[in-house]
Amino acid sequence: MNVGKTLLAQVMEFLLWKTFHRIVARYRGDHGARTLTCAGQLRCMAFAQPAYRESPRDIEAALPAQAAGLYHMGFREPIRRSTLADANERRDWFIYAGLAQRLIVQARKLYAEEGLGLDLLIPEAGAFCVIGRGYVDFARLCALHQAGAFFAIQAKSNLNARRLYSAPSDRTIVLNGFYSGQGYPQHLRRIRFKDQSGKRLVFLANHFRLDAATVCALYRSRWQAELFKWIKPHLPIKRFFGISANTVKTQISVAVPVYVPAALIKKQLKPEALLHTLLQILPVTVFEKMALAQALTPRQPIEKSSISDNQLNLFEV
Repeated sequence: MNVGKTLLAQVMEFLLWKTFHRIVARYRGDHGARTLTCAGQLRCMAFAQPAYRESPRDIEAALPAQAAGLYHMGFREPIRRSTLADANERRDWFIYAGLAQRLIVQARKLYAEEGLGLDLLIPEAGAFCVIGRGYVDFARLCALHQAGAFFAIQAKSNLNARRLYSAPSDRTIVLNGFYSGQGYPQHLRRIRFKDQSGKRLVFLANHFRLDAATVCALYRSRWQAELFKWIKPHLPIKRFFGISANTVKTQISVAVPVYVPAALIKKQLKPEALLHTLLQILPVTVFEKMALAQALTPRQPIEKSSISDNQLNLFEV
């Protein structure tokens, strides 16, 4: 039951909180935090996004007015603008980007049958494409390679390949699988990389002259490219809360987990409204206390008043 919970609190329940806490632990995000934890920072920034807050000072001033609603979101103490600004400045933005990526993966699974338009990618000689693991298709990669384009893509854990040449963290391989080998018969480069959290990642690339660190850096930039293509039509970010790269990336990375659940909600509740419409509904109803299904149900227009027709018309001559 969601009696007494605001719409924003209900949307926040769609976040993968267990996954988020694991990501926080991996990056030691709460190490040394005395008041504002990573979860608190996420909740605070999640409030600011649909409520159109424009600065930490604006957030600090607006939060007390929504005390009852914020309690259901997990707030137990006042948020200070200086504390929030410091967290946005210093806390690793990859914590929130990791959560956003996991939510996007979950949404993609639900929308798998609707297609993602990957075939619209036109190979261009000399271009370098960075591609998410969910798009692994060796025939398409071969088409990029034959067109003279380069790519870097995260390998799946069940990759079936044999080594031809090797160097520390860098190998030349050929695919063993029947279908994958037919799809991509050329040699591939496999690069192992350890991120800041210690997690080991494996990339596949067809560029053999760039050093491994550069290929990994190009792949890391994929997150920024995907986000900024999606931000303009979907996320109403009118002003950033700071000028540092970490602050900007944190704000964007938190905005995505606020809005991606709208796609999950649409699949679960199957409202008649389009996804874009749902994203427009949230900002104007964020602190209303009603069930999500009720908020997303088209409301009947108010019937014409039955007041006596004898009332004078202002514009009667």
